[in-house]
Amino acid sequence: MKVNIKPLQDRVLVAPAEAEQKTAGGIIIPDTAKEKPQKGTVVAVGPGKKDEPMTVKVGDTVLYGKYSGTEFQLDGETYLIMKESDIYAIV
Repeated sequence: MKVNIKPLQDRVLVAPAEAEQKTAGGIIIPDTAKEKPQKGTVVAVGPGKKDEPMTVKVGDTVLYGKYSGTEFQLDGETYLIMKESDIYAIV
């Protein structure tokens, strides 16, 4: 996925994963009951702060907080931009 956005400083651009469509038991989840995904793929990474290099890289699958970052639309796709400190783990 190629995007013409370059995050600044310690910001990361993430493409969130799709929300679950079914439960483990096979029950279909309606749109109103779907939870916001907390997992996504890093699409772009800023250069980092002066003395703090970035630890995530493009292509990493990451876990982040449910309400982390700012969601926006670009070319029909949904993205989140957040600080690297909002990312909990690389999967």
